[in-house]
Amino acid sequence: MGCSGCSSGRGCSTVSGGLPGGCKNNGSCGVGGCNKLSVFDWLTNMELPGGSAPFDVVEIRFKNGRKDFFRNNLNLPAAVGDVMAVEASPGHDIGIVSLTGELVRLQLKKKGLENTTEFKKIYRVAKQADIDKWQEAQALENKTMSRARTIALALGLQMKISDVEFQGDKTKAIFYYTADERVDFRELIKKYAEEFRVRIEMKQIGARQEASRLGGIGSCGRELCCSTWLTDFRSVATSAARYQQLSLNPLKLAGQCGKLKCCLNYELDSYLDAIKDFPDVNNIKLRTEKGDAVHQKTDIFRRLMWFSYMDNLGHFIPMSVDSVKEIIAQNKAGNIPVDLGEILEKKAKQQEKVLDYENVVGQDSLTRFDNSKKKRKGGNNNNRRSDTNKVESKVVDGKPLEGKDGKEGKPVEPNRVNNNRRRPQPRQNNNNPNRNKPNQPGGGPRRQGPPRP
Repeated sequence: MGCSGCSSGRGCSTVSGGLPGGCKNNGSCGVGGCNKLSVFDWLTNMELPGGSAPFDVVEIRFKNGRKDFFRNNLNLPAAVGDVMAVEASPGHDIGIVSLTGELVRLQLKKKGLENTTEFKKIYRVAKQADIDKWQEAQALENKTMSRARTIALALGLQMKISDVEFQGDKTKAIFYYTADERVDFRELIKKYAEEFRVRIEMKQIGARQEASRLGGIGSCGRELCCSTWLTDFRSVATSAARYQQLSLNPLKLAGQCGKLKCCLNYELDSYLDAIKDFPDVNNIKLRTEKGDAVHQKTDIFRRLMWFSYMDNLGHFIPMSVDSVKEIIAQNKAGNIPVDLGEILEKKAKQQEKVLDYENVVGQDSLTRFDNSKKKRKGGNNNNRRSDTNKVESKVVDGKPLEGKDGKEGKPVEPNRVNNNRRRPQPRQNNNNPNRNKPNQPGGGPRRQGPPRP
């Protein structure tokens, strides 16, 4: 019952194995089904204090778009997803319980309603006969809407029938329509009453309400907010797009309803807080000796502002907010900087070294292991050889001098190489028993190397 309006088109009809065929949540859905405007009851596992009676007001949903509150005077057991027969005018209606318990009390407070308000009553838990009649009424809705549109066009009325909702007992039908101007539908109601043999109620809705009832996929790739969780439609102004530095393109800013997207209001407060520290440059020009610079665009979260000179509007110069404030203060004091680049160079010198990816964690380089391999392959010997042959010298009277700091020593020849270093000797095996025997392999007297210098 709870998934009669599933967006998957299959509802929770069981498949092989007894598992749901729509959302495939294996029967453990926490919101009573995959319906529109479902609410998760996060207080369902919490017990009330001793002696406290459960809240007697229940929220009931009708055709995935309309909700209302009803008084449970008979203390009937009501859980999310149960089908109830409730009071209507006239007759009774069939709806699905969407919320119970203390969360309903919070919903009443949010909507500005008191517990003492006269709510309609819950008659009973729907019987099988009530459910069968309710399902027959739902099956007539699409056929009725098509016929109603044909009659409205025949009468020449400037209106659009967007949806039809039958009451659970098939005694009344609500026709939802949209129109730009006032419509005289007195003759239309007579035609509808003769055609459908039910009580007719006409209800005008806006473009946003129409989109929420029809549903669809937004430009973000997800289902429309108004058809899934959004219940109140707040006005959206074009200033919301300006504050967020968005181009005023109607094709990109308009939603399925043709109005500005509701999501433009979601991050507006964050942008307003971030832009408070920015200077107002709508009527301000940065005066320099090179010329006046005008504002072109702004990156709010990177705190950058782009300016360009009047004679070269195609060249954008990025500047930080602090630099812009400094130039504005100098212009008010009567000081005119030479160029915007002068301010940028000054700021660059004052800034400290920015840690990059290599030393941000205190390490020299990510390739330090590669450098150690090169050193093990002979880099240390080469370094020692180069240090030994290195000669520090200074030129005195046009002749290079040898010695530390060039203070003392004799002139050095240009191509002189220091060869007075000890040559490496072959390794001797002192444990060879035949080292003193000339006729044996490895024997003979031990070779003596040249004396140490």
